[in-house]
Amino acid sequence: MTSPFLLSTWSFSEPILESEYPNLSAGCSALDAVEACVRNAEQDESIDSVGFGGLPDRNGNCTFDAMVMTSPSSSGAVCGIERHLHPVSIARLVMEKTNHTLLAGTLADDFADSHAMESANILAHTSEQKWESWKKRSRDTKPLAPFDHGHGQLFGSHDTIGTIALDSHGTLAGACSTSGMAWKVPGRVGDSPIVGHGLYVDPKRGAATGTGHGELISGVNGAFLVVDLMGRGATPLEAIHETLDRIVSCWDIKKEYQVAFIATTPEGKFAGGALRAGFKYAMCNSDGCIVKDPELVMLD
Repeated sequence: MTSPFLLSTWSFSEPILESEYPNLSAGCSALDAVEACVRNAEQDESIDSVGFGGLPDRNGNCTFDAMVMTSPSSSGAVCGIERHLHPVSIARLVMEKTNHTLLAGTLADDFADSHAMESANILAHTSEQKWESWKKRSRDTKPLAPFDHGHGQLFGSHDTIGTIALDSHGTLAGACSTSGMAWKVPGRVGDSPIVGHGLYVDPKRGAATGTGHGELISGVNGAFLVVDLMGRGATPLEAIHETLDRIVSCWDIKKEYQVAFIATTPEGKFAGGALRAGFKYAMCNSDGCIVKDPELVMLD
């Protein structure tokens, strides 16, 4: 029997993993575990990059994107969710109840309604206050690099929770969710809900999820590239290094840009890496739950 474990981006996810791990170790499926972890983050107002605590676009409206995946032939995603607090669960409905992989905008909300998902106000009062404060300032739209100080708030700008689980049956699953870039142009969609960009799972090769500036990740199909490289023999750390190197070679890397990945093989060998300092990830297994610095930081 496989020893189950959970991986997730950012230190705010550590208590979430700790609360869910007993279910995973008791036989819960990897898919159920990652959905539960991400739902927990989506409803936590103290997390300013996901769900109810997320920051709105420049018009003051919150929109959510999310994805779940268990294999190249089994994924679901939504983007532009405006009326439901748990886009990760809508994404799972897309995967399990339709022949599609992505639903967008108002019609994705309607789809959730048709499956009796409760609608909700998704803009927290604290997030609205931050938007009002931003309006009174210069309306600077330059992105800020997320920096993990260990208390849940990464920005002023944006980021993603990405969670990967390996269950006792040896099955991998991944999920990610985000409120996107703070003060973004309305309609902007990043990497999170796109297969192979923010998340990729292949039972034969491994799983990876990315976080940070989504446009950079999308430019190289980041999560897919990490998993593909592992399938060709690279270790998780080597695969992350090569993917970050590809990003650096393709983009003019400004000081405010940050990208990070976590990845695992099907056997449970894992690693994390980032362009810059300021990224942390959480891991939980039978020995306990810890917050880890990435094994690789590319740039000073």
